[in-house]
Amino acid sequence: MVTKELDKRIRVLREQIEYHDHRYYVLDDPEITDGEYDLLFDELVEIEKNYPDLLRPDSPTQRVAGQASGKFESVEHARPMLSLEKCTSTTDLLNWSKRNQDLLDIAIDEYVCEPKIDGVAVSLVYRDGTLVQGATRGDGTVGEDITANVRTIRSIPLKLRGKGIPSLVEIRGEVYIPLEEFYEYNNRAIELGEKPMVNPRNGAAGSLRQIDPRVTDSRPLSMYCYSLGNASNDFAPLTHQDALDAFQYWGCRINSRVTTVKGLDACSSYIEEILEQRSSLPYEIDGVVIKVNDLITQRNLGNLSRRPRWAIAYKYPPEEATTSLIGIDFQVGRTGVLTPVARLEPVQVGGVTVSNATLHNIDEIERLELKIGSRIVIRRAGDIIPQVVRVIEHGETAVRLPDVCPACETAVIRLEDEVALRCPNGMQCPAQLKESIRHFASRNAFDITGLGDKLVAQLVDGERIRNPLDLFGLTVEELAELERLGEKSAANIVQSIQESKSTTFGKFIHALGIRGIGESTALTLASRFQTLAALVDAKQETLESLEDVGPILASNICTFFSNEDNRTVAFGLVERGVEWPIEELVHDRPCEGQTWVLTGTLSTMPRQEAKANLVKLGAKVAGSVSKKTSVVVAGAEAGSKLAKAIELEVPILNEEEFLEFLEDPATRS
Repeated sequence: MVTKELDKRIRVLREQIEYHDHRYYVLDDPEITDGEYDLLFDELVEIEKNYPDLLRPDSPTQRVAGQASGKFESVEHARPMLSLEKCTSTTDLLNWSKRNQDLLDIAIDEYVCEPKIDGVAVSLVYRDGTLVQGATRGDGTVGEDITANVRTIRSIPLKLRGKGIPSLVEIRGEVYIPLEEFYEYNNRAIELGEKPMVNPRNGAAGSLRQIDPRVTDSRPLSMYCYSLGNASNDFAPLTHQDALDAFQYWGCRINSRVTTVKGLDACSSYIEEILEQRSSLPYEIDGVVIKVNDLITQRNLGNLSRRPRWAIAYKYPPEEATTSLIGIDFQVGRTGVLTPVARLEPVQVGGVTVSNATLHNIDEIERLELKIGSRIVIRRAGDIIPQVVRVIEHGETAVRLPDVCPACETAVIRLEDEVALRCPNGMQCPAQLKESIRHFASRNAFDITGLGDKLVAQLVDGERIRNPLDLFGLTVEELAELERLGEKSAANIVQSIQESKSTTFGKFIHALGIRGIGESTALTLASRFQTLAALVDAKQETLESLEDVGPILASNICTFFSNEDNRTVAFGLVERGVEWPIEELVHDRPCEGQTWVLTGTLSTMPRQEAKANLVKLGAKVAGSVSKKTSVVVAGAEAGSKLAKAIELEVPILNEEEFLEFLEDPATRS
């Protein structure tokens, strides 16, 4: 029986969903997270399922997505672009498979599994191998013509290559923004005072719907192709995987993690495997898509009103959530910068309870117009501390910036050329000393095993260490006296400290904690100077002439070594036995004047080691591909940088070729 309360609830749900559809798809300005939207939509689906008399043709459940914005010409899809049924358990997956097998009275045991990338669905139409149309999904039947914009995406071929290209083929896929490029874009935007993207998915949607294709071209978009839409009779693959193989042969980009498996147990294993990899993937995903592989079976299963029967999306827990801002604390970093940290009403994000989120810097507070009590959206990516994405309801209490350092009560300063507040007390500030010790002992510096945050805090708070040099005077007996640290653990730490004395000059420089000098610049300095004395005596103009240095970093290096305490620590480390191999300077450097780019994952060495090898040979290692790029090294999962290199006809080395080059660099000189 339909009650007044139920009738009212269904009307409220429809209004809310339509409102949020408009905010997301038309205005590109969402107010709630994807997970919260799914809860509203799923509740409406459940009510309409239980009370079919309440189902109306204009219900949001009877269409796929939002309406076109009116900015572009409409495109009617030859075959509907449907959304997918969702499930969140292996039981749901089993029920889906059983329904399909019961419907056709056949056994279905071969499936294609793929990561469900969080981007924007796009249709590409090729006639005689030439791209003639790109379109958004729209409402599933009618989308928007975005041909001019998709043509700017380097991973989308303008012309298919190879043999067997049909007279007409529609290739569908997901346009997205790789995470590395997303963070780089947002960092640049913040530096320039521009509006950063809310998240990769929203950024991709907004970028595709720009009136000026040049704006789209400036955005780091990429695409994976994942299914066949319409096609002429001269293309008749037997399986979904056959179609993907054909797309890849013709030059389209297919996700390397797409896998054909036998049986639902293999599907479940794939789901677990991708979930474990989720935080390390180079793109955002919100689940896994499972598709029946056989295309005849797909056609026989057919579609429901808004979704195909032959595919289902296994959804992982959402990684965005809405909560309230309780307050803002300020943490002191290694260089004295005070970083605001939002204290939150605890909330579940991606299966983890979160009570803090980063705000980057004090300008972020002003940009977001944050006030205590605000309702905010936070976002968590892997194991990284969540960040505040946007405010959806403003609070009333203004945030008060600190006048003194919360760790040592020294008056804070704000330099004219800086965004941040800074404590000028250096290692006399216990917070800065703790962070300096943690940095010094980190994996990419001295790599001291067992020197965790709690132990560092005990050592600093107990005044057992006043600088990194004091680490090398610690004894087993002294450490064993500390809380929760037995003699065996103490001995292991002391042994690790002694073993860390054998290092590289690049790691040594990085460990010193010179402001602005990361691993990359440390490698450049190590390659140029080889010894500590040579680096300390280097003139500012000499430092400025080096790649990756420039006037600001050169000044930071000179300022650091002009401080007597810093010099005492640096030379004291050498006196305590810290050493590194002195490599013979390569005067005939075969890569002098060349610019190289590393992209993707190398299985045989860390990227920093690869970069160090190139720097020693005289190369500049850049972060982006341009016409000035000399060579691109492409490892596994190489993305938009590889696509741009292909377009610009930049020479490309795979990992095997790169290793061969390192063995005999003269072959490319």
